[in-house]
Amino acid sequence: MPKLTNLELVALVDSFPYPTESRCKAEASSLYQFMSHDMKAVLGYLLPSVVDILRDLKQSFVVNDADQWVGIAPEYDTVEKRSKMMNDLVINLRDDKKFKILEGWRSELYSIFYPSSTLYFTLERSACPIFGVVQYGVHLTAFVPASDTQKLKIWIPRRSRTKSTYPGMLDNTVGGGIGYPYGVFDTLIKECGEEAGFDSELIKEKSKSVGSVSYYYTRTSAAGGESGFLQPEIMYCYDLEVTEDTPPPKPVDGEVEEFYLWDIDRIAEELAQGNFKPNTALVTIDFLIRHGIITPENEPNYLEIISRMHRNIEHPLR
Repeated sequence: MPKLTNLELVALVDSFPYPTESRCKAEASSLYQFMSHDMKAVLGYLLPSVVDILRDLKQSFVVNDADQWVGIAPEYDTVEKRSKMMNDLVINLRDDKKFKILEGWRSELYSIFYPSSTLYFTLERSACPIFGVVQYGVHLTAFVPASDTQKLKIWIPRRSRTKSTYPGMLDNTVGGGIGYPYGVFDTLIKECGEEAGFDSELIKEKSKSVGSVSYYYTRTSAAGGESGFLQPEIMYCYDLEVTEDTPPPKPVDGEVEEFYLWDIDRIAEELAQGNFKPNTALVTIDFLIRHGIITPENEPNYLEIISRMHRNIEHPLR
């Protein structure tokens, strides 16, 4: 198998075409805009298979086939009304086995925002790609800095081989979705404890917020469920500098088989072999750029990679 370039790895995740790409018009022509109840904001994009179901729910949605949009009915004018309607709907879709993606039901709510920074409704996590709404996560990279005798090293987990999504693939040290009603740092603390057994005081004292990455993902079957659902996503990134004497991460909740402390040469090889979960490959590339390991001198696609890892998401945001 040919080795993947860093740009190819990023393109696996930032896979929905840009408006300037020739394939954009063809791929977007069948999509419907998912509109807010006041018809002022596009919350996401819907596949025709979803629109066909919503078209029959006239009490909850307004469907405009001429202009290709579906709006939440105007009477759903509060967070509570919208949340109940949307979650009752996806429970019915799950029970009727309408979409395979709902077999991965998480019993966890995600927040959808409109206007930006304002909660609009909450929705079962596994159903979010059906409606193409923005999802959020937090990722932490625990690393041992370079010294005179060794290169920088990163703690890399291997996902459990029994997971329904990307089983056995490599991952970031810690990562997880931001569920309602948690904030970004609250989620980081929770995930660090659940996935790696990191003490909360270590995270509070030593972790550093280092920005975010964003991309527009067209889901594949490897992500669980049907291919083609759209998933715009934003990941808040944190670094945690440790020493080899710091208590190492350890599997706690069964999502990780084991952790490896690998140097950057081994990590670069595993990336090129496609052994990382796709979006965590992107986060790892971001880390390598920020730490001066991937540079304009050694990466011919440097600017395009940076641009595509910080894609403008045209929907209301957190």
